[in-house]
Amino acid sequence: MADDILERVREAANKRLLFLPHTIRQMSRPDRMISTAEIAMVVRTGEIIEDYPEYVRGHSCLLFGLGQNDRAIHLVCTPKEEYLAIITAYLPAPEQWTRDFRRRI
Repeated sequence: MADDILERVREAANKRLLFLPHTIRQMSRPDRMISTAEIAMVVRTGEIIEDYPEYVRGHSCLLFGLGQNDRAIHLVCTPKEEYLAIITAYLPAPEQWTRDFRRRI
């Protein structure tokens, strides 16, 4: 199932990325400053670490990937017919995740 959602995520991203207002606020925080290029990189190269098939906005997932200077980035996204909706993006807190940022503590 995870392979299917990852394929759908990348297909939708190839059409267009849609950054929801919450995402833009999170990306723009001075302690984060996550660029759209980093988001695109995570979508292209990242891996699914959590799958949310029953999410209210539609089947969604949490992706883990590396941004500039190999910093860990998490993003939640939902593939739609014409775009990939980026629901949120953040730098995972080390105290909440395993050392590789792939599993919650």
